Amino acid sequence: MSNRRSLIVLSSLAIAITFSLGACKKPADGAASTDAKPAADAKSTDKPAQTIAGLPTDKDQVSYMLGMNMGKQLEPAKDEIDLDVMMKGIRASMNGEKPLMDDKQAAAVGEAFSQRMQLKMMQKAMTDAKKNGEEGEKFLAENGKKPDVKTTASGLEYQVVSEGTGPKPKATDVVKVKYKGTTLDGKEFDSTEAHGGEPAMMPINRVIPGWSEGVQLMPVGSKYKFWIPAKLAYGEQGTPGGPIPPNATLVFDVELVSIEKAPAGAAPAPKK
Repeated sequence: MSNRRSLIVLSSLAIAITFSLGACKKPADGAASTDAKPAADAKSTDKPAQTIAGLPTDKDQVSYMLGMNMGKQLEPAKDEIDLDVMMKGIRASMNGEKPLMDDKQAAAVGEAFSQRMQLKMMQKAMTDAKKNGEEGEKFLAENGKKPDVKTTASGLEYQVVSEGTGPKPKATDVVKVKYKGTTLDGKEFDSTEAHGGEPAMMPINRVIPGWSEGVQLMPVGSKYKFWIPAKLAYGEQGTPGGPIPPNATLVFDVELVSIEKAPAGAAPAPKK
């Protein structure tokens, strides 16, 4: 995020997203637009579409929904925000009152705020990377001593849960797999179950190095467990804004269902 796109605009962004999503919804299949009742007949503030305790009117529900969205967007900056003062700014803008700062002052405050938040996020990322790296190294050192765990030259650790009898894939192959990925604390960040349960098609040369290396060890029909060091996964960056922390050691349960032919014209495996 650039300095110009400071976090103080997130409240407006939350509202814009909310209305955009609502505008993009299509009528249900089979519903004819000519059957819709005129807008004038609707009494949204008196009869909401659903009953929610503590929010008796449509206006109450919409207001609370927007507040929830704004709160989620602003959560990373909660220690920097005084809600009472923020509400003063919202009320002044909505009521057409004279604000306590002009646009030039607001831009300067936003610029400084954005830089401060970026620095805090960088510092947190560095702290998390160090902590995760140390925890991962300690875990792998102990895990690698287990009799049923093997370690490759790269540092990948794996366990054969069940051995298949089919061929092993090559780096240029596309494989069909079932998998679950978690961090060391057991938190799932991805899985085929989360995407409907059907096996996923994966080009081996388009995944993280540890996963690519591990799958090439598996005969078709096998189930393996991988412990992938951060250097063979997403490294010090992790997935910024995503579920994988910096320097995270990853755990994968993988079932190799089949080897598929790579699509015609597919790019060759990248050089290591």
